[in-house]
Amino acid sequence: MTTQQLSHSDYAVVLVNLGTPAAPEVPAIKAYLKQFLSDKRVVDYPDILWQPILQLAILPFRSRKVAKAYQSIWWPEGSPLRVITERQVDALQQQLPIKVCYAMTYGEPAIGHVLQKLTEQGVQRIVVLPLYPQYSATTTAAVSDQVGAFLRSCRDQPEIRFHKHYHRHPLYRQALAESVRHHWQEHGQADALLLSFHGIPKRFVELGDPYEKHCFETAAQLAEDLNWPQEKVIVSFQSRVGKEQWLQPYTDQLLETLPAQGIKGLQVLSPAFAADCLETLEELAVENKEIFLHAGGESYQYIAALNDSPAHIGVFAAIVQQQLQGWS
Repeated sequence: MTTQQLSHSDYAVVLVNLGTPAAPEVPAIKAYLKQFLSDKRVVDYPDILWQPILQLAILPFRSRKVAKAYQSIWWPEGSPLRVITERQVDALQQQLPIKVCYAMTYGEPAIGHVLQKLTEQGVQRIVVLPLYPQYSATTTAAVSDQVGAFLRSCRDQPEIRFHKHYHRHPLYRQALAESVRHHWQEHGQADALLLSFHGIPKRFVELGDPYEKHCFETAAQLAEDLNWPQEKVIVSFQSRVGKEQWLQPYTDQLLETLPAQGIKGLQVLSPAFAADCLETLEELAVENKEIFLHAGGESYQYIAALNDSPAHIGVFAAIVQQQLQGWS
């Protein structure tokens, strides 16, 4: 059955991203961080140890700091992550004859609420597409957990197909390489290309999470697709929290050392993010730029996430069409 033959009312696809506070204010950010940092996929410490630390030490202080960061990148239309995700939905809807909507793992619209609304509308076959090119239990599996929780609440369960990762997808590889080439055409090439991925605790990888492997695969593929020396494509990991060892090298620490190694011009992107958000627009494009320039760097350019570019939407459309095969 082709997508042209599908009934719009019977099928749907749900794009899922991490989430965002409802507003760049302390109460909204505190509520968001509480939900996010209480997920065992993200922080797996026993509640008896973790919750007092979270409630008494982290939320009161981190919420104020994060609020200032969000205020610096908040758009007139709202949170950049939410706005871009809505644009992605609109663009994908133009390419598919079935209903396209989105959900967030944390915050609103919640995954369970979106799936419940779809089933109430008579949708019985749903493709869930987490917007994480590289799989991690901290992100993709957290989506799966919430989908599973919804299904456990159903007497009449819909059929759901879940896409695990897409960093190897030919169209994703093409879209990522083209975004770099386009930047090169406008700004020229730098001394190196830094791929800064969101970090996770190293312990999670030791327990079996393939995320680190997927990140290095992405870097190797991009170097190959750009026909650029592998040594000029550098991998690092950002946004670590707490004292536990996370995947290394850490982006901020690495940036302090690169100018002394002769890398004075740097172009940076984060292939793990399907939409620009706080970690890219503020941490990567502003904070880390200051670190690099202060260490002796001369040029630092952030390359935007793929966002709602036609090539990126083409990746989503191809994945959904693949997942729909065999349903009749």
